[in-house]
Amino acid sequence: MREVVGGGMERRSVLGAGAVLGAVMVVRPQAAWAADEPGRPPSDAELAAAHALFEAGAYDRLARRLPLLLAGAERGVDTGPGGAARAAGVWVLASQLAVKQGRTGAAGTYVGQAGAAARRSGDALVLAAAARAAATPLRRTGRTGQALDLLQEALAHLTAGPRPGAAELDAAGMAALTASYTAAQAHLATAAHDFADEAEHTALRLARLPHPAGRSCQLTADQCALYRIGIHRHLGDIDTALAHARRLNPGRLPTAERRARAATDTARTLLDAGDTTGAFAQLRLVEDAAPAEACRPSVRALTVRIAEHRPGLPGLAAYARRTAAGTNTLSR
Repeated sequence: MREVVGGGMERRSVLGAGAVLGAVMVVRPQAAWAADEPGRPPSDAELAAAHALFEAGAYDRLARRLPLLLAGAERGVDTGPGGAARAAGVWVLASQLAVKQGRTGAAGTYVGQAGAAARRSGDALVLAAAARAAATPLRRTGRTGQALDLLQEALAHLTAGPRPGAAELDAAGMAALTASYTAAQAHLATAAHDFADEAEHTALRLARLPHPAGRSCQLTADQCALYRIGIHRHLGDIDTALAHARRLNPGRLPTAERRARAATDTARTLLDAGDTTGAFAQLRLVEDAAPAEACRPSVRALTVRIAEHRPGLPGLAAYARRTAAGTNTLSR
């Protein structure tokens, strides 16, 4: 049985209220953008292209494109369920980028808009994406209970039918992983383990199903292993976290952003274990996978921690200068 978060879980939350924390943040592949008409609702192709930029770690290009997409989202949300779903997708993406830039308030504002649009769309997949995006600003502002409540609501919608399809199982498994990580950060060990086990069970079910043409799934055994690194680290079980890191094959992770995240989480775990050299080796892999990831505020803070332990580590000073220079691009 999952642990109950102290103080109860508020069911009226960012997704229902529409706005949450405060501030705003503002990012292009080549040919996918049709006509650059201010205020025109984004197309599915444009939203997919923007997601591709995020997954590639091309945050500067995404930041330049995002204002136009945001203007279109404002207009498209009132055009029906499909327009609301696309608008929610834009706001989710804006929230994810704001998180990368260390702008928690902006992330919360965007995810509030995403949640309101997701409810208008009536699409359980869109609702789940908004709930996952909401979890980060909520847990960073001490509202773990709200985050878990949203994620459990999303899971209930996704698994309400007798035979959920591949898309629903994929989204449900990713929501469970996000819930596990959220619970682990709050040191709710039973809930964290239960959600992680649920995600792994869902990944096994998903692997046995045919996948729709042209749609890849996020939920895999490697994705579960990646989350397990951070989950066990937050629970204080460094040995188990490192065991998952050793078993993980980053090359099988689907995107550059995910490969960079695996190296970041492994670096943090190795540093906690006292292996400063190994932690810096993982930071180099972060930069190899997605250079902009190495410039994120939280990763820069990790570089500083490594420098405090081993200031003379070969290559570290140059790495710190290089990634510090890149922060100007990341914060556009």
